[in-house]
Amino acid sequence: MPVVLVPTPRWERWVANFTARHGGAELTVADGTLRGQAGDGSHFTARLPFGATYAGVPEAGAFAAAARPPGEWGVLLVRKGGFAVARLRGDSLVEHKIGQRHVQGRTKAGGQSQQRFARRRDNQARQAYEAAADHAARILAGVRVAVAGGDRGAVDAVLGDPRLSSLTLVDPWLAVPDPRRAVLDAAVLEAQAIEVDVVNA
Repeated sequence: MPVVLVPTPRWERWVANFTARHGGAELTVADGTLRGQAGDGSHFTARLPFGATYAGVPEAGAFAAAARPPGEWGVLLVRKGGFAVARLRGDSLVEHKIGQRHVQGRTKAGGQSQQRFARRRDNQARQAYEAAADHAARILAGVRVAVAGGDRGAVDAVLGDPRLSSLTLVDPWLAVPDPRRAVLDAAVLEAQAIEVDVVNA
């Protein structure tokens, strides 16, 4: 089932286009989501960002109005090549840190050389994750909700830091390359988007 992320300001137009393409659609609210059922069998299920549930009227405008970010929230992106962490207030970036770390790639050498490379690579990765955890603990202090992305194992390693134990991750998971400023900016927008499962008949 295709999943699309629709920026909240475009949501009403997205629903209008879906309705026009499929000859009308009935909107309903169920299980905290907004659902659209078209006469041709096409349908969609839309979820609010940040794990929020919807209990309002079955209207695109009301649903978009409910898609507000929390008062304080965070973004945590981690890959072996670097990390990005950001604190936001509503849709405004309050503080962020982006870091790159060199972690050696794999080697084709065998025997002891391969083992030395593996140990060095593991040490470099651990140091990178510790640095990411230090910045995350500082920037996200007091934040309860965050959206994460990158490499799941790397994010888990950072979140293993006890200082981040009160942080709750919510969907969507963000597939990102090595974090840079442009990657972080795009991730912040994606984190606030409405997540939609679409089935076209």
